[in-house]
Amino acid sequence: MNFLKAFLTSCLGALVAMVLVLVLIFIVISMSGGEEIVIKDSSVLKLDLDVPIIEIEKEDPFAGLSIFGTSSPKPIGLAQLRQTIAHAKTDPKIKGIYLSISYPMTGYSVIEEIRQSLIDFRKEGKWVVAYSEGMSEAAYYLASAADKIYLNPEGDLEFNGLAVEISFFKRLFDKLEIKPEVFRVGEYKSAVEPFLLEKMSDANRLQLTELIGSIYDHVLTKISESRNISKTDLKDISDKMLVRNAALALQYGLVDSLLYDDQVQNKIKRRVGVPDDKNVTYIKYSRYKRSFSTYNKSENEVAVIVAEGTILPGKANPGQSVIGSESFAEEIRKARENEKVKAVVVRINSPGGSSLASDVMWREITLTAKEKPVIASMSDYAASGGYYMAMGCDTIVAQAHTITGSIGVFSVLYDASGFLNNKIGITSEELKTGEIGELITFSRPLSDAEKAIWQKRTEEVYETFTSKAAEGRKMSVENIKKVASGRVWTGVQAKERGLVDILGSFEDAVNIAAEAAGVKDDFKVRYYPQYKPSIFEQLVDQFEEDAQVSTMKEQLGEHFYLYQQWKNVKSYQGTQARMPFEMKIQ
Repeated sequence: MNFLKAFLTSCLGALVAMVLVLVLIFIVISMSGGEEIVIKDSSVLKLDLDVPIIEIEKEDPFAGLSIFGTSSPKPIGLAQLRQTIAHAKTDPKIKGIYLSISYPMTGYSVIEEIRQSLIDFRKEGKWVVAYSEGMSEAAYYLASAADKIYLNPEGDLEFNGLAVEISFFKRLFDKLEIKPEVFRVGEYKSAVEPFLLEKMSDANRLQLTELIGSIYDHVLTKISESRNISKTDLKDISDKMLVRNAALALQYGLVDSLLYDDQVQNKIKRRVGVPDDKNVTYIKYSRYKRSFSTYNKSENEVAVIVAEGTILPGKANPGQSVIGSESFAEEIRKARENEKVKAVVVRINSPGGSSLASDVMWREITLTAKEKPVIASMSDYAASGGYYMAMGCDTIVAQAHTITGSIGVFSVLYDASGFLNNKIGITSEELKTGEIGELITFSRPLSDAEKAIWQKRTEEVYETFTSKAAEGRKMSVENIKKVASGRVWTGVQAKERGLVDILGSFEDAVNIAAEAAGVKDDFKVRYYPQYKPSIFEQLVDQFEEDAQVSTMKEQLGEHFYLYQQWKNVKSYQGTQARMPFEMKIQ
């Protein structure tokens, strides 16, 4: 009886504590929402960019907050960040930007967009100062847009070229007695290589070597322009890793000075005319972006429909990093039927996914392109299913770093009968009315007849993909297949081969759309999908997500990462138009 009383008392106490926390959160959010933000004279915009950078920032006051201790940095939206830098450029109260960057959590195309925004900011006669205790290669590339780069005297600067690493799971599958059954078209369609091989194929090694070489050539070109160091010298510094510490970074001209934080603050004080005994007035990005409005009363709208993540059939839940074909189709259909929308920009950041879902979205894009201009703007990735979307647009704009192409198809299933029978003791038996059983099954291997059906279906999807690509790019199917076969290209390489029309930024894509619609002097930009959940909905979503992650981490411990890998592997099942590898360029 005493135990039950104590148990109920503790439960009641926990419930009361949770209610009080929720009430406090609501009060804080309510107070901050109506706060008037005043920008002081001679302020400096502070950008801390060691956070995930996504295409569109979600209106989520609980982002980064965790009830179960699984918090992560609050993502920044590229669109909002660019708007903020553009506004600061013409704001007389903002004297400069203090950029803090060490390890940006995004790709090179997004970094290119931010970098260009910083360069545009400086064109107004304002300054950008970058400081860090250590910089990755990507961080340094972004920092090179600043007019001064300062590094901690004991800090590090990585400048030794790009590398890409692919993980292979064949031995794991062998140990588990799981056999991937793969059907593919295209010499370079190597998305399934990690399941079949223990190292890269020659074809995959070739395309990856050329891809990172193309990206790095562009990086060196831009750094050469901004730091006034010859590209040849930069290549030599990188190839031989001549910069191995802060002193050498200064010696070779990659940074301007080696300073501690207090010394950097003194430099900034002199720039803005602040006395030594006073502090610089910094305003953070999260606060400054709420100090102005981007409202435009124009009746002419350029709708930007964001497609970010893996492509899947059906609807995508708001906030997920996936593209649901049904959700996307609904958004572009509404844009087509809205008379105020004069043009559409499809902003793509996707390695691909379901071939069927990609085709559903392509159909809506082509229907819209018959009625108003539709421009594709490629971000870090617009490959395979991502390219499938782009090829239905009037014009394709890509960054030099964009990873695109990958016009190829594969299908994969998993025969887990050995694992089920021998490892955990589960057997099964299938009854069927004809010669062909279930075509998607993991409890038995496929028959030869079933394998032939899968291979034929995969080849049919590839023919559809290449024929529609040829139609969209106004090329022959024969010429499209010469640059297809699942091979990936950078934006530069894709333009040389006719897969991309223009190398440029998101801003370029918007301007092309506005000009094509005849509204270049009078238009506003609006982003879709628009999702503004209630505070209660956001809190519930955050609670559920944290609870799931926390439970899995507690149960799996150090093996949690294997669970994440398996979730990713499972998403490959069926016919896919997906980039031929999962990779991170570093």
